[in-house]
Amino acid sequence: MAVRRINIKDTRNFGHRKVDKRFVLKNLFAYLKPHLPMLALVFGANILGTVSNLVGPWLCGLAIDEIADSDFGKIAFFAGLLVGLYVVSALLEYLSAVGMAYISRGIVRRMRNDAFRHLSTLPVSYFDTRQAGDIISVLSYDIDTVGESLANDVIIVLKSSVMIIGSLVMMLIIAPILVLVFVVTVPLSVIMTRIIVGRVQPLFRKRSQKLGELNGYVEEITTGQKTTRAYNCEEKIISDFEVKNEEAIEAYSRAEYFGTISGPCVGLVNNLSLTLVSVFGALLYMFAVGGMTPGQISSFILYSRKFSGPINEIANIMGEFQSAIAAAERVFRVKEEAPEPADREGAEVLENVRGDVDIERLNFGYVEGKTIINDFSLSVKRGQVVAIVGHTGAGKTTIINLLMRFYDPQGGSIAIDGKNVENLTRSSVRGAFTMVLQDTWLFAGTVYENIAYGNSNVKREDVIRVCKAAKIHSFITKLPNGYDTLLTDNAVNISKGQKQLLTIARAMLLDSPMLILDEATSNVDTRTEQIIQEAMSDLMKGRTCFVIAHRLSTIRHADKILVMKDGNVVEQGTHESLMAEGGYYSELYYSQFESA
Repeated sequence: MAVRRINIKDTRNFGHRKVDKRFVLKNLFAYLKPHLPMLALVFGANILGTVSNLVGPWLCGLAIDEIADSDFGKIAFFAGLLVGLYVVSALLEYLSAVGMAYISRGIVRRMRNDAFRHLSTLPVSYFDTRQAGDIISVLSYDIDTVGESLANDVIIVLKSSVMIIGSLVMMLIIAPILVLVFVVTVPLSVIMTRIIVGRVQPLFRKRSQKLGELNGYVEEITTGQKTTRAYNCEEKIISDFEVKNEEAIEAYSRAEYFGTISGPCVGLVNNLSLTLVSVFGALLYMFAVGGMTPGQISSFILYSRKFSGPINEIANIMGEFQSAIAAAERVFRVKEEAPEPADREGAEVLENVRGDVDIERLNFGYVEGKTIINDFSLSVKRGQVVAIVGHTGAGKTTIINLLMRFYDPQGGSIAIDGKNVENLTRSSVRGAFTMVLQDTWLFAGTVYENIAYGNSNVKREDVIRVCKAAKIHSFITKLPNGYDTLLTDNAVNISKGQKQLLTIARAMLLDSPMLILDEATSNVDTRTEQIIQEAMSDLMKGRTCFVIAHRLSTIRHADKILVMKDGNVVEQGTHESLMAEGGYYSELYYSQFESA
């Protein structure tokens, strides 16, 4: 099965491509669809509120015309009616805003859940080629941006659209001739807005990309503070941060600049239209053209404000819309990523595993045209301990990735108990292994919960037993709350070696027939390492074990040692036979003692 490859060029140019609006709207509608009944009520309340608001200028005109007759009773009546209509309008608009906020909250919750759930289905290759901070940015910033736009901007656009149409109808009723002013100003506003929006779309997309890169860098540096200080690289990371921050600020500023410039430009045109309406309206009244009254002229001017104001308002939020669309596309693009390939039709569940592993003529490379594992073969019997050694980049961890089916080979095969792993379900293959990695991972929870991770039926005495075997029990009992001590922020309050011991205890707890140790003792001192090796030798009995180690002294008793170089197994055998050959393995072995 071929490995999915990332087109680096496309990734780098992501911020420069135009936003696919059809793609965004199609996906967004899928989230809106369950809320359509509620959305109809919200829109209905908003439309009624806006229509109530539209009656106001007409009543104002009637009241002004009554001034000439000094009929204060009618003026008071119109004034009271105005107050009542505006109160009703405000109440309906408030209810529609609350309803839209409720819908937005539901959509954001579902969108974030869906995105996170989909991330859990993606292959390891996806995470190997992206910064964690960029992924976090999509789940937090981008989804929040979409939610804010749905809660606020959609209502503004709906209200403004109804106001524009309603005002136009009322102006046509009052004085059709004055509406000719907008024949010039409205197209001018539309043309300006389209030009600006066309420029803004890729800028907001680039802004989201740069903010994601900045978040990724901050996350990376924050987790590596000790290393930074140990190497006195504070100035270097500050300098690099300033560059990335400047790029993010530049992208943000350019997007905001072009996103907000449309508002003032459209406002200028609208103010021009208001001026023309006032001038021409006064001339029509002065020369008694069209039989217009002062009240009608006042109503028309108020309607022209209600007509041009929403146009200006829509222009002002176009930048926010573009930002939301760009953010939504980033979220939906994550959901478009192909999940880890499904198991083959009819794939078997690996059960009653003995632990025999056969690898035949394996070929693999992460990047097309660059092979890392070349024609690799290996046969491991149940209960054997296989050590894999070699310089960094020789392909040791890649073998583990292939055994666990994080990746599938381009050539050759891997079989467990005589069954090709590609004909088995991934979950059952992975369940046959227990892994302890060099990079420890502990989550926010108690010591007990971290050790019992992945084993829901475990008993407390079992946890204590494996902790004693891993020589970590005495340390745990000295913690403030023993096994119930809370570990937070990746357990920064305990040493790296202690973290490693906890993960080793976690691995001991699982009853898997095969064990993978990837530099599992690299973070403990030599004495502790010897104790752990003794404790684990009993637990490893009957298990097929794959051990990656840089300290060759720790794998002297392995049943088989594979010596890798440039993706090839150049030597294999026991420690004694390899030392007797005096080849590459013996060079590695002696070089460690010389360097020590």
